Amino acid sequence: MKEDFRSGFVALIGRPNVGKSTLMNHLIGQKIAITSEKPQTTRNRIQTVYTDDRGQIIFLDTPGIHKAKNKLGEYMVNVAEGTLKEVDVVLWLVEPTTYIGAGEQHIAELLGRVKTPVILVINKIDTVKDKNDILKFIAAYKEVCGFAEIIPVSALKDQNTDKMTELIFKYLPYGPQYYDEDTVTDQPMRQIAAELIREKALRLLSDEIPHGIAVTIEKMSERKNGLFDIEATIICERDSHKGIIIGKGGVMLKKIGSAARIEIENLMGAHVNLRLWVKVRREWRDSELYMKNYGYYES
Repeated sequence: MKEDFRSGFVALIGRPNVGKSTLMNHLIGQKIAITSEKPQTTRNRIQTVYTDDRGQIIFLDTPGIHKAKNKLGEYMVNVAEGTLKEVDVVLWLVEPTTYIGAGEQHIAELLGRVKTPVILVINKIDTVKDKNDILKFIAAYKEVCGFAEIIPVSALKDQNTDKMTELIFKYLPYGPQYYDEDTVTDQPMRQIAAELIREKALRLLSDEIPHGIAVTIEKMSERKNGLFDIEATIICERDSHKGIIIGKGGVMLKKIGSAARIEIENLMGAHVNLRLWVKVRREWRDSELYMKNYGYYES
């Protein structure tokens, strides 16, 4: 191991929809975490790996911290808050604004209790017309928390992200290479496939439905010719939602399946035969048993 090799764990935290998953996907150069414009897209903690000559960063993308309305919401917030105690550096992503709401104040209180270096990342600066305003955003947040660094970036437009990576390495300890350099995630392919299907449903369905869906992979097998057969079930909470997910003549389900299949094939580098079903499980987000069955449980 090189003597100056740095390595460690970095948590991405923030309110829902601030761009945590977009930033992480960009940094590792591959789409692992699903993204959408709808808040609370990420439900589990997703671990990805970035390696270069300087060292290795293990990113932990966490669910957005929000006011929980059901057991699934409580689980998501617990995952995010619990991660703060296990990492070497925290990246707190915020929107470019001088308004610091109750949600940000709550996160600042959580960060006040940890001794980990916190880097404030003001994301989405590509949306700021007057770049002088960025100095106002930095000044507003300086009062909130004792940050190790504050950096404005655009995850979407790749602005200042290299500088941010430099700052992360600055605060990581010298240490071993935890994963080989080809590893980009510890997520099993089944889980990534399920999440990609859920992402397409998030993007294609109307607003009230996506928060009430989960996706499970029932079968994933490879044929001799290299084709993968994947069978998955989309879980929803109401019969009316099931009808919308399937769509007239099965049109919506075909759209979801077709969009997901293309992304899964790109990630796996193989042809995929994807079959989808839809099941109703009422109030599953308040059932610990169903949540565990669908992959939402604290380890």
